[in-house]
Amino acid sequence: MILGLETSCDDTAAALVSADGRILANVVSSQADLHARYGGVVPEVASRRHLELVAPVVREALGQAGATLADVESVAVTQGPGLIGALLVGLSAAKGIAWGRRLPLAPVDHLHGHVASLYLEPDPLDPPFLCLLASGGHTLLLDVQERGAYRALGSTLDDAAGEAFDKGARLLGLGYPGGAELDRLAQQGNAGAFEFPVARVEGFDFSFSGVKTALLYAVRDLAEGELDARRADLAASYQRAIVRALAGQTRRAADELGGPAVAVVGGVAANSELRAALPGAVFAPLRLCTDNAAMIASAGRYVAPVPWPDYLALDAYASAAG
Repeated sequence: MILGLETSCDDTAAALVSADGRILANVVSSQADLHARYGGVVPEVASRRHLELVAPVVREALGQAGATLADVESVAVTQGPGLIGALLVGLSAAKGIAWGRRLPLAPVDHLHGHVASLYLEPDPLDPPFLCLLASGGHTLLLDVQERGAYRALGSTLDDAAGEAFDKGARLLGLGYPGGAELDRLAQQGNAGAFEFPVARVEGFDFSFSGVKTALLYAVRDLAEGELDARRADLAASYQRAIVRALAGQTRRAADELGGPAVAVVGGVAANSELRAALPGAVFAPLRLCTDNAAMIASAGRYVAPVPWPDYLALDAYASAAG
């Protein structure tokens, strides 16, 4: 049994996963309401809240699984990338639990965790496959040949897709977090009402700063009081541009690689239009799209564990490992 911990941003999560990939418990405590008043995640506020929540979510996960710490055979934790203060809370908690039980500890890269959400029961996906990872902090195309590694084919040159959705939602007055709200509003609008640009970049990279700026100008150019009447059309047109970029680059990469299976993970994998645009792709289950600890425990199965007590010197990292 693997205990996973995830505190890379504003969700405090703990999970218990069996060695064969069955989710025994998966607890996520969201801070979305706490940060909504600020229009985005405040790192110091997130870190302090993680301190309050990490022990309770571990206890709840153990309770859901009908287990105790004596049943845990290893601990997996997000080491990075993410908010450094938030990461340190989870890493310190994981070190304490593992050290106290003399257990090995598996330091997990958050991006590997998203990919590893595809390896969980009841429908695990076996490599090789092409993976689109689209979240609030990252957008990448990955060539996955084995469960313990992947090769990056492309990434975003500026904003991540999820970040672009959240910023667009803010421009439309939808609040934070806005990606899901923008998706719901877009279903009521006309995606052809506005023509937003889809950036053309070399290789398989992405760029979303241009479409975000185009939405800003479109909102500014509306006559006073017209935004309410056009908000759904703006949302639909903006979402269509982002999805066209994601789906288009993914299809191009799949064609160049010879037509492998395609998978989509990360928070943006929950977007309804993206799911419709890639009908043949394997999408992470909705409950595993956003940050969670089950995916971290899953990835921990394919990471070389650090033996007791060598991991006490491990540090977190804020940026994606080179």
